Amino acid sequence: MAGSSFGSIFQVTTWGESHGKGVGAVIDGCPAGLSLCEEDIQRFLDRRKPGQSRFSTPRKESDQAKILSGVFEGKTTGTPISILVRNENQKSGDYSEIASYYRPGHADYTFDAKYGFRDYRGGGRSSGRETIGRVAAGAVASKILGEMGIRFLTYTRSIGPVSISGQYFDEAEISRNPLYMPDADAAAKAQEYLKQCMSEKDSSGGVIECVVTGMPAGIGETVFDKLDAVLAKAIFSIGAVKGFEIGSGFASAAMKGSENNDAFLFRDGRIAKETNHAGGILGGMSDGSPIIFRAAIKPTPSIARTQHTVKKDGTPTEISIQGRHDPVIVPRAVVVVESMAALAILDLLMTGMTSRMENLKKIYLP
Repeated sequence: MAGSSFGSIFQVTTWGESHGKGVGAVIDGCPAGLSLCEEDIQRFLDRRKPGQSRFSTPRKESDQAKILSGVFEGKTTGTPISILVRNENQKSGDYSEIASYYRPGHADYTFDAKYGFRDYRGGGRSSGRETIGRVAAGAVASKILGEMGIRFLTYTRSIGPVSISGQYFDEAEISRNPLYMPDADAAAKAQEYLKQCMSEKDSSGGVIECVVTGMPAGIGETVFDKLDAVLAKAIFSIGAVKGFEIGSGFASAAMKGSENNDAFLFRDGRIAKETNHAGGILGGMSDGSPIIFRAAIKPTPSIARTQHTVKKDGTPTEISIQGRHDPVIVPRAVVVVESMAALAILDLLMTGMTSRMENLKKIYLP
């Protein structure tokens, strides 16, 4: 199956299925000498672990990371890092009926159309559980970036019709509520909205926002490997993402040039911008301002409400999906979005090392 690897220098390949023996990732291109242990990865995995609140699937998984290679005496060796997370609580019988029909909003039909065969147990490779490998690799990438002063602040911007308010933005609140919203009032309203969705046997979507600070200017390429293009590919590769925007995004289409342009100035000893409608990226390269982007997450497609579909032979049928499913994917996807952003940015940082002769001389000349 092609398409399971991301990156050119810091390259990550994820593997495994929702109801197989386990899932994980292989990281190739991690520099030697990085302090790394399983706890570094576990902190990230715990943010996406199921069963943390009534708004996530009750599937109980410890999601314990095991580093199988690439680390010796607490340091990366420069060789491939293999990370394993075993599946512990599969209930494949919950999905036995799915083999005969196509679930709305899922990849059942497209897998059959492409391969003529599919793993119907929880969606196989198209399951959200595949993102465990991404998050494990993202933890490693984030640690490298952290040593370079690059930080990520990622949170839920909205759930259904409920959005956070800039007036009540509180970073500390993100970890205090199960929806990862930096606004206590919005989080309370969103929880009430989700309770209503659940009572109606329905689900909700939302928007995740990510702010990246500490980025140097000039990261990214000018044509096909623009920083915003690579970020878009990374975020859109997450199964539930249906929209992506940077800076003012779609709102910029309603602006005039005089409104959308970010004026330059000299501040604190360096060139900066008065505003950040560009979202920290100009001409495909970082401009030194915070990178701000948003991802729209669709409602969970597995719902208990009766839906119309067809069987594999085209016979119409009605279904009510049973099993253990999230009424909203957004909170658990926050760390997935952050991880994919870290992978994209680190890979472009490594690529950018060859953009100047002076960089090569610093590395290889005495």
